[in-house]
Amino acid sequence: MHRSRLLNIVIDCNDLEAGTRFWSGALGREPIDQDEEYTELGPAIGGLLWVILQRVPEPKTCKSRVHLDFTTDDLESEVARLEALGARRIEQIHGWWVMNDPCGNEFCVLPNWREEYADEAKTWEEPRT
Repeated sequence: MHRSRLLNIVIDCNDLEAGTRFWSGALGREPIDQDEEYTELGPAIGGLLWVILQRVPEPKTCKSRVHLDFTTDDLESEVARLEALGARRIEQIHGWWVMNDPCGNEFCVLPNWREEYADEAKTWEEPRT
């Protein structure tokens, strides 16, 4: 008998500095360990799941098979916040946004907020205009 669990989400970045700035800002997590090849952000989710950025030499060339989903109680504000960090909108599908990070990795922002998410959610201040 043995036990296992998901430990990390690893995101490939051909520009580790841009990836670190974006994902650190997007997740509200400071880099806690960095070297030339990796940046560790965390703990990310409930203190149990870590996000690691990994330098790769090549740019992304095809659709990702795995991606992250964010959920929010204000879709437009969250999408705008992520754009300010360097993301870009790709397309809106069924009321949510498919986006790319600065290295071309896909992620989605969904409006299907549930109140039970509130305890684990990060609260963001609106940018001053």
